[in-house]
Amino acid sequence: MFEYEIEPRFNDTDALGHISNTAFPVWFEQARMPIFRLFHPSLDVESWPLILARVEFDLKAQTYWGSPVTIRSGIGRVGTSSCEVIQEAWQNGREVARGRAVLIHFDYTTEQSVPIPDVIRERLAEHAMEA
Repeated sequence: MFEYEIEPRFNDTDALGHISNTAFPVWFEQARMPIFRLFHPSLDVESWPLILARVEFDLKAQTYWGSPVTIRSGIGRVGTSSCEVIQEAWQNGREVARGRAVLIHFDYTTEQSVPIPDVIRERLAEHAMEA
């Protein structure tokens, strides 16, 4: 599992005084960076091997400006050419959001999914997390 700490910005808040739901997809994407590196250490976009197929998240509690939020990211189900990233957001010891993203190992030249190599599968398995 990977952890990434976010310091919510004042502009992440909404009119009701808590963190807007629009912040979580951005935070979760940023926290997926170590997983991107498992597939593509250089992060060179000219040879990028991933495409995002699905993103979903549930808000579990209100989140506030002024306290850091820790994003925990791990790997759920791994298919032939896809993997599920499980993510949790925690603030002050409380889970405030939980999400999933499905990444497809993808060849942009052929516009087709491609199998995830065994060496990457092994690295993904080291970060298994329950859905």
